[in-house]
Amino acid sequence: MDHFNFIFHDSKSCKQSSNKVVLFLFIITALAVLVCTDGDYYKLLGLSKSATNRQIRQAFKKLALTMHPDKNPNNPDAHDNFLKINRAYEVLKDEDLRKKYDKYGEKGLQDHQGGQYESWNFYRYDFGIYDDDVEIVTLDKEDFDAAVNSGELWFVNFYFPRCSHCHDLAPTWREFAKEMDGVIRIGAVNCGDNRMLCRSKGITSYPSLYIFKGEGSPVKYFGDRSKEELVKFAMKYVTSQVTELWTGNFVSAFNSAYSSGIGWLVTFCEEIGDCLSSQTQLKLAGMLEGLVKVGWMDCKTQAQLCKDLEITTSTTLYFPPGCTIDQKDKILSLHSLDAREIYTEVMQHLPDLEKLTEHSIQSKLAHHRWLVFFKFGDTTETGEYEFKKCKTLLQSDNIQVGTFDCHAGSRICKNLYIHQPCVVIFKGSGTHAFEIHHGKKILYDIVSFARESISAPVITLNPKNFPKNQREPWLVDFFAPWCPPCRALLPELRKASKQLVGQLKFGTLDCTIHEDLCNKHGIQAYPTTLIFNQSNVHEYEGHHTANELLEFIQDLINPSVVTLTPENFEGLVIRRTQDEVWMVDFYAPWCGPCQALMPEWKRMARMLNGTVKVGSMDCQKYYSLCQKENVQSYPEIRLFPLNTNNAYKYHSYNGWSRNAQSLGSWALRFLPQTSIDLTPEDFKNKVLKGKDHWVIDFYAPWCGPCQNFAPEFELLARAFKGKIKAGKLDCQNNPHTCQTAGIRAYPTVKFYPFQGEKKKSATGEYINSRDTKVILELLRKRLEELQPKISTISTEKDEL
Repeated sequence: MDHFNFIFHDSKSCKQSSNKVVLFLFIITALAVLVCTDGDYYKLLGLSKSATNRQIRQAFKKLALTMHPDKNPNNPDAHDNFLKINRAYEVLKDEDLRKKYDKYGEKGLQDHQGGQYESWNFYRYDFGIYDDDVEIVTLDKEDFDAAVNSGELWFVNFYFPRCSHCHDLAPTWREFAKEMDGVIRIGAVNCGDNRMLCRSKGITSYPSLYIFKGEGSPVKYFGDRSKEELVKFAMKYVTSQVTELWTGNFVSAFNSAYSSGIGWLVTFCEEIGDCLSSQTQLKLAGMLEGLVKVGWMDCKTQAQLCKDLEITTSTTLYFPPGCTIDQKDKILSLHSLDAREIYTEVMQHLPDLEKLTEHSIQSKLAHHRWLVFFKFGDTTETGEYEFKKCKTLLQSDNIQVGTFDCHAGSRICKNLYIHQPCVVIFKGSGTHAFEIHHGKKILYDIVSFARESISAPVITLNPKNFPKNQREPWLVDFFAPWCPPCRALLPELRKASKQLVGQLKFGTLDCTIHEDLCNKHGIQAYPTTLIFNQSNVHEYEGHHTANELLEFIQDLINPSVVTLTPENFEGLVIRRTQDEVWMVDFYAPWCGPCQALMPEWKRMARMLNGTVKVGSMDCQKYYSLCQKENVQSYPEIRLFPLNTNNAYKYHSYNGWSRNAQSLGSWALRFLPQTSIDLTPEDFKNKVLKGKDHWVIDFYAPWCGPCQNFAPEFELLARAFKGKIKAGKLDCQNNPHTCQTAGIRAYPTVKFYPFQGEKKKSATGEYINSRDTKVILELLRKRLEELQPKISTISTEKDEL
């Protein structure tokens, strides 16, 4: 009975019907589907809600290998059981679907079908090739840019799961990653799961191997795919240097390092014992770049110096910053020949980051930008020594790096609402403007966060600084740190904020800490993004990209779509004036296609620019009105035309494409055409010999770009109505006229200005654009230029 009630309620939300028989059949069908979809998706895969994409893949693969129908041929339920975990994986791996599921449950996924899966061999051999390799970072669209722009050197393998060459390379890539571990970052991108990312990076074949170094262009590797050749290629981009030390430069090198606070790692090569190879030395120079100078000395040629230093066998010594060659007790002797082991030991002996105190933190944060690691006591986590590199990597950004112990300065941490270890960027104005890092606690992610955040006006909010009826509009992102879609949104927020400095303030609120404040604002799912404009609150429902966020905000500043309610629907739409046309989108917030339509709907409204009135009706909020209007599915797009005796008459949009161009073209068909269809005689007599300004669209009926441009040109014609006449000339049916006008491509836009006695040329003035805004601006400027000439001509005629 519980299942029945659930499905009845669900079907009612998705599609309204008065036919009880149809509803009953729908319920029976839905109950059958429920067998394959019930159960919490996170529990099905044995995951917490904070699971990363890599953890989701690993959990699904583990289950797929044991539960696959191929492995359970005698189990009649194997197919249905596998469909459950497969659907859970499909939803949780996709950022948008995961957000919908977290917010609306199964109800938000009704437009997502799924249901297909691969053979057992695929999951065994092709799925998540590098997920279990700790030396290889599996990069997704969410963290790719942060990784390769962190300032570290990355070598990335773009692969496809079904590519045999990719599988052939995999064992070598793993060995190569182990060999280069710590020297450079080794990454892998699954182009099967990240098609758009790979396409944006120009990946056309697999495997494709690219070196990324900072903001420069990536370099593709074309050589032999052996470990040796890969190492040789990668080491060419390790630009660090190993200094050969000898009697002539030894003292000066150490004095220089002493004054700059940098230590030395020196390999002494004697006849006895093993000496570090030149490649190992170069690796160490790359690993320790900016932190430690790396050098070597040949004790055969520098025998006296080695003797003075009491070197009797090949050895590697670390001289800490400020340490002289006489301070034997401070010199660290390293007995390993492995670059990674030496690197780890040296990093652990490097000086700690500057420790800020309760007395010093306020003054230091007030005058400089700081990245601060907040700790609780002197505990040190595994791998934390790598964070000492932050100081060097962020030096060019003028960001200082330090630590703060919340046990010793509890008052500061309490005021900042810091209750657990975290990383915070302070933006140079004390503790008033800061942002807490919620990404991966690994070096490249922290460095990327610091660089992004320091120039972005996004701050971490708390009850003390949360906007309260302020005049300036605020965008507030309510989130939970464990929520991956929340973490994916944060970099996009920063990008958007940089474009809106001075127009909008940006803040984030952690609902796991400030639960009461989130409850006060009705936050039920994460992330929820609200824009507060005095007493008005608007929720962002679009995709998590900076561009769509910017479009949404610009639309709030200058709304293009009217929000319809039961109170204004009758007056605005049903009782519209006879010269008005309305387009209305009846939608439900949980409906996937509705969410996909919304940004296109707003683009269309901006494109139509009031020529057609555009509105939207939330049928979840105003269910009774939508039921009264017989809205049966979402989204329902209706056009209410002009000059009709029946105010309730409307046309439903049934087109396949729901993009702004297609919707706008469809709407304009219901308006009288402003542009004039020209014949060759019209072109000759009205355009060339007439006394009007003309703008002409030369087109061919079969031309796709011409069809896309048609509504743009119609809007152009309406914008200049009374000032410039607009015409359209069909070049397929009138080739000679178009040839005379010099038309070589479609569509072509030309301007034919009237300049008094001056005869118009058949070739006109070519306008090199199909963008309405650009053409509008060009024509406005031309009218301003022509106005004085026309006035002079008129005056001369009056005098005559």
